[in-house]
Amino acid sequence: MKRPLFSLLTIILSLSISLSSLGEPGHSTQQEAFTFLQEIKLPDSSIYWPNARSHLFMENLRRNVQYPLSMYQGSNTNFCGYAALSYLPLNYDPLQYVKFMVALFLDGKASWGKIRFDPAPEVKLAAGTLRFKGILDIHPADQIWFLVLADHFRSYLNFFFRKFHAGSEDTFWAACNLGKFNRIVTRLLGYKIRAVGSDLLRPGIKDLYAYLQKAIQSGTTFLYVNNTYLHVKDHEKSRFSFPTHYIVLTDIQRTDDFFTIIYWDYGGRTLRQVTPKFLKKILYGVTYTINNVNEE
Repeated sequence: MKRPLFSLLTIILSLSISLSSLGEPGHSTQQEAFTFLQEIKLPDSSIYWPNARSHLFMENLRRNVQYPLSMYQGSNTNFCGYAALSYLPLNYDPLQYVKFMVALFLDGKASWGKIRFDPAPEVKLAAGTLRFKGILDIHPADQIWFLVLADHFRSYLNFFFRKFHAGSEDTFWAACNLGKFNRIVTRLLGYKIRAVGSDLLRPGIKDLYAYLQKAIQSGTTFLYVNNTYLHVKDHEKSRFSFPTHYIVLTDIQRTDDFFTIIYWDYGGRTLRQVTPKFLKKILYGVTYTINNVNEE
């Protein structure tokens, strides 16, 4: 009985790690992606995605390429992890992203590098039908992207939520714990990363400011945080103490007893001043890409 319990705790805690990619991250430009989209003619409807309207699908792709910071996971969904990691392909390899999405739409399945995606029939029927999720309602490409990633990549959170059913976007089926998030960044997108933290315990980072400064200088930096504390006004009354959200940290400065941070939180950047104590309180994980060749 001890070995299964130990294995489960090992998976959940995901302590300090450095992960190597299976390949190399791609690089392309907005113009290359736009040129590809201009040459694509989609059928009026898809036998694979019957509820995803093709003209809205193409408009969604063009918007994502032109405004990569505008991607939004939808209201009351658990897609935030997939929206956060989308920051990488949308900003640095939009051509690969649109090629993958168009192939999915035309063929019902597609490959990204060495990973083959063949979504479940329930997922194909659901894409385009999600409602009351804000702007996500009319973004079928984003619905397909989020649903396909959630369908393909699994973790211990899927133990009781293994198959998609109506409303699964709001359950653990769609959730992205830290270990799964890191696997997608490395195995799918091809990035080498350094990560510290867990789903239950906060990372023991002594000099948080220096650590985050180094992370930002190395590459794209993701923070795994308690979203309840991040957005409520009275932090003392908030009782939930587990991570629920991913943000992209783009800058941090220290002034007197405060940190001034700039982060991307789906839809745009946010400037905020926080105390070191507060940032440590909400922070459960840090993942950053190793783009700097001098990073060890």
